[in-house]
Amino acid sequence: MIYFDDLLKDDNIDDTVSRIAKDFRKKHNFPEVRQLGVVVPDVETAAEELEEKGIGPFFIASDTLKFWNERGESKTFSGKLGMAIYKGYEVELLEPGVGSAFYKTCVDEKCRMVVQHLGFMVKNVDAYQQELEKSGCKTWVRGQIKSFPIVTDFAYMDTVAQAGIILEFIDMRFLGVGVKPPGAIYHSLGRLEKLTGIRCLSF
Repeated sequence: MIYFDDLLKDDNIDDTVSRIAKDFRKKHNFPEVRQLGVVVPDVETAAEELEEKGIGPFFIASDTLKFWNERGESKTFSGKLGMAIYKGYEVELLEPGVGSAFYKTCVDEKCRMVVQHLGFMVKNVDAYQQELEKSGCKTWVRGQIKSFPIVTDFAYMDTVAQAGIILEFIDMRFLGVGVKPPGAIYHSLGRLEKLTGIRCLSF
């Protein structure tokens, strides 16, 4: 497993992240890494710990996703996440949630923060997903988050055997236009949550 704390100890996190699944990503012409998906037992506790280290503040939200297709089976997944930017990378904290064991299987017994996946921003999730499937990597989860006016399509690919880690394609759109949210948005929303005492927004 890759632990987020180990990445934080590295003076040059770019070098460390660039080595993760490097050959596989180069072979399949992946874009640059946008997101570090980190599984934790409790998002709010993890966010507080990282904020004490100067990361964030984290914007924390919970939602129930009705579009969650896992290995061909339609499910409903409820979960909580936290978002912040650290040295150019989107840090996504994820709890195990309810309705799927996808994140739960990565929870560390010592409560360490596990880097479960790398995320990549693309313009067409389905096109990238289908292209990678041709190389023998099946889609693990295909889902969508709707929080008007933002819609986020995503696909987690089962690349563990070939790349050593799960890789995710992400397409976030604001009123139909592709966007890459700057860290200032996450951090401002995180500060607002802390000021109001509402640490997690439910959608």
